[in-house]
Amino acid sequence: MKPRCFRYGLSGWVAAALLAGCGASQPQPPIGASGVAPPSQNAGRAGTTARYVYVTNGHSADVSAFAINPSNGALTQVEGSPFATGRRPVGLAIAPNGAFMYVADAGSESVSAYAINAGNGALTQVAGSPFAAGSYAWQVAIDPTGAFLYVVNETSSNISAYAVNASSGALTQVQGSPFATGSYPAGVAIDPTGSFAYVTSEEDNDISAYAINAGTGALTQVQGSPFATGSTPRKVAIDGAFVYVANYNSNNVSAYAINAKSGALTQVPGSPFATGTHPVAVAIDPTGAFVYVTNYSSDTVSAYAIDTASGALTPVQGSPFATGHYPTAAAIDPTSGFAYVADLGRGKGKVSAFAINASSGALTKVPGSPYSAGNNPFGVAVR
Repeated sequence: MKPRCFRYGLSGWVAAALLAGCGASQPQPPIGASGVAPPSQNAGRAGTTARYVYVTNGHSADVSAFAINPSNGALTQVEGSPFATGRRPVGLAIAPNGAFMYVADAGSESVSAYAINAGNGALTQVAGSPFAAGSYAWQVAIDPTGAFLYVVNETSSNISAYAVNASSGALTQVQGSPFATGSYPAGVAIDPTGSFAYVTSEEDNDISAYAINAGTGALTQVQGSPFATGSTPRKVAIDGAFVYVANYNSNNVSAYAINAKSGALTQVPGSPFATGTHPVAVAIDPTGAFVYVTNYSSDTVSAYAIDTASGALTPVQGSPFATGHYPTAAAIDPTSGFAYVADLGRGKGKVSAFAINASSGALTKVPGSPYSAGNNPFGVAVR
């Protein structure tokens, strides 16, 4: 197999960590850089008092951990941070109960599991971690019950499925795993009912829908799947009955309504909706009122109000909002109204923090933002 830099060229979605010697003029984020966990992945944690932000650093081979100041959203490094990972950590997701975190490692083709200390945010590797995944493991999603975890493997074009041990956080491959996807899967999300999984294919320009077996976690492709997207779809996020996909090369976001019975997708009126240049990640606020899209080459976040009846998007006044250089991922604290954006940067990476106006959806930089992360931050999640 050819190195990814030769396959895609500089205009493709090439991880900076994999570009050594390829003559790249600017860093390129990985396909599966984690944006935000779907709302279902943040469910059930509203009672948690201490809040934390976690950022995967692809070149540092570690995870930066920050405590959130609940009054203003400011970040403070957790003691012991950063925490070691495999060679190239990319996507990450946190269990619904906040007890465990999972990190996809493209370099070692595995997924690492960590127990999260609820009192101080520190990470401890779960026994048996890391667990084997496919080739270039990128993006991670957990079903809303916390029973099953899914990892998209970019160059093996499949998705690994695992049963999660509720007590230890350890992973066991689901029978039949890995399951085939389209060519070069880039993102994965699970609907809030835990019935369906959605996987984007950046080479096929589509999104595949799978029914999830509630007992085993196995995946079966939905009738009519895959469904067309824009050019080079990246991250996907779900807001209740609607799916949103960032289309990197067509500079827009596709919106779909989910058929609750079959899982099939239908484009909503007006879709796709214009974004900035090279949209990467999609984040949805916990109230379901707003969508945020990071624009990698514009150094901005586009904000939209969601029509709760149709799923259509309307730009928020003042959008887009400036971020650091090359924003790769975004996550929203489901309890406090703060948004966090991982910026690949020019050199050492950063995390930008924003307060969300609950009425308008507008973003305001938090005092002290941005905050230093490791080298080449690719993913961000909030516990």
